[in-house]
Amino acid sequence: MTRAERKKQHIEHALSTGQHAATGLEDISFVHVGLPDLATSQIDTHTTIGGLKFGSPIFINAMTGGGGAATYDINRSLSRAAKETNIPVAVGSQMAALKDKQERQTYEIVRKVNPDGLVFANLGSEASITQAQEAVDMLEANLLQIHLNVIQEIVMPEGDRDFRGAIERIEAITQSVGVPVVVKEVGFGMSKETAKKLYDAGVAAVDVGGFGGTNFSKIENLRRQKALRFFDHWGITTAASLAEVHTAFQDQTVLASGGIQDALDVTKSLALGASAAGLAGVFLKSLMNGGESGLISDIIDLQEDLKMLMTVLGTKTIQELRQTPIVITGNTSHWLKERGVDTTYYSLRSRYRGM
Repeated sequence: MTRAERKKQHIEHALSTGQHAATGLEDISFVHVGLPDLATSQIDTHTTIGGLKFGSPIFINAMTGGGGAATYDINRSLSRAAKETNIPVAVGSQMAALKDKQERQTYEIVRKVNPDGLVFANLGSEASITQAQEAVDMLEANLLQIHLNVIQEIVMPEGDRDFRGAIERIEAITQSVGVPVVVKEVGFGMSKETAKKLYDAGVAAVDVGGFGGTNFSKIENLRRQKALRFFDHWGITTAASLAEVHTAFQDQTVLASGGIQDALDVTKSLALGASAAGLAGVFLKSLMNGGESGLISDIIDLQEDLKMLMTVLGTKTIQELRQTPIVITGNTSHWLKERGVDTTYYSLRSRYRGM
């Protein structure tokens, strides 16, 4: 099977397997604010990542590319939607284009239709400095995502089996590529130990890519004769990942992804410490079901819903939202306590000094 064929198969399986939404975000509750003293018109949703100013804390996370006409069309539509709604957009792994020049157009279309937008390049942790620079240059990218996908590779029949030297390569890329680097997981979550290694290597942010969204173990198991089902339930949920990383590294930037479905999930993720939230599966389904216009409408609705949620919480800015009190219960609370995280960090805090 060619790489392009595999890319198209991944899209088909991602749509068929769906998202199970076991993100842990159901264990997060806001402390109600009876007197928000705020109008929706006052809400400012700007956020900053690696020195880049985002107009919204929502971005289209990496999905695809390198699969010929099918992925060309998807990336074109995603980028048009990003332009219309003023949000960043990430491409899928560009390794396909580095190995087959004919696939470059499936990625380059993102910048072509969105010349002034924020665009994220993307490669795996196996990439060299030269490959990373080529990926950035291909898109005139504002930021580079490096994805960690050990479980996917292990389950993938033709996947990698040697993961040595990844942190050294990541550190070398951050020092040379010329744009901020974000390292993201692809659906299996991130521990505070992994985050520490990445921050120490100089990355601008980590994207936890938590368990609960698109499950690449299930996708790759559909392509195996002998399924490795024990990896289908492997990982750290999005909520637990965010809390682990943020409480351990409060001055560092963490991004949320992994099964985020709606504005409430986005708001909870930001309250857990994220500076922005990436959605992929939901946007892909929206595009497949409603076309470009449907996707644009859904993104606008998501942005407006976020503003309404921030209004009732009395939080005018994303920074204030990241300080609003929340209560963590259920399995997420249990996980965090076992991992040494004091959840009263969230429940007893207040953005109002002196309280």
